[in-house]
Amino acid sequence: MSEGPEKVVVARNRRAFHDYELMDRLEAGMALLGPEVKSLRDGKGSLGEAFAAFKHGELYLMDMHIPDSPQRGYAPHESRRPRNLLLHRRELRKLEAAVTRKGFTLVPLQVYFLRGRAKVEIAVARGRKHHDKREALKEAEARREARAHEGRRG
Repeated sequence: MSEGPEKVVVARNRRAFHDYELMDRLEAGMALLGPEVKSLRDGKGSLGEAFAAFKHGELYLMDMHIPDSPQRGYAPHESRRPRNLLLHRRELRKLEAAVTRKGFTLVPLQVYFLRGRAKVEIAVARGRKHHDKREALKEAEARREARAHEGRRG
């Protein structure tokens, strides 16, 4: 067994890398209910339309879909309820200052378990325009071709 922390990724937000220019990244804990944890451990959960927002000075993950677990017992949960993100006050102030600048938002990138605890990686991001997205795709394609060409020579 390895000594390092085991990171088990449950959900990724692939569109975020395409739709946004990512600045700072940060790891936050999530306040979840028992059935939600069971669903996430089963690999169910979607970050498709999810975003992070401030309410009453606290940061919440909004619109993340976690379906009911079949072993939930008697208490169903709302699948898209706001989930509190657990950060230090200093980190919250830093994120709030970043989001108040024009054009910036908080985007969840992935949800994972780290040493048994549910975590979410969020990023301060700026939306890309359509032409920026095309340019980013061209750059990625050029990098891929350069890597492939380098592999053939070596």
